[in-house]
Amino acid sequence: MRISFDLDDTLFVAAEDGFTLEPPLKFPWNKIYQERLRAGTIALMQRLHELHCEVWVYTTSFRSPFYIRSLFRHYGIRIDEIVNGARHEKEVQAEHTEPMPSKYPAHYRIDLHVDDDKSVLANGQYYGFRVFQIGTPDDQWAEKIIGTVQKIMQK
Repeated sequence: MRISFDLDDTLFVAAEDGFTLEPPLKFPWNKIYQERLRAGTIALMQRLHELHCEVWVYTTSFRSPFYIRSLFRHYGIRIDEIVNGARHEKEVQAEHTEPMPSKYPAHYRIDLHVDDDKSVLANGQYYGFRVFQIGTPDDQWAEKIIGTVQKIMQK
């Protein structure tokens, strides 16, 4: 199974917004990678790999794949594939004359996309791809995603 995650306000969150965070990276990495992960991200990614899931990042940001992969590697997380804004424009939007949604996981055969954006959820319903919407602080968010993944795997 292939599952993708948005970054900003999904995995990358801020304490001032009420989120509990994973511990910061050690110096000097905390100066290079200033984004902070939502608490539970490391354990969730490990569990998804144990379930033989591919873990992808699908973001509209233009952070480089090298930067994204390196940041997660410093947390001990393996990312299988990355779709950033540039790749999406090249591989998804370029094939269409009409505007495509900001994310289109079906193009990459992604089984479940996790995002905070309501418009991504609406696009999923319209275009027929699965979206798990998260947003506000929720200590059970990772368990809810695992439950959803297990339900999809049983089908």
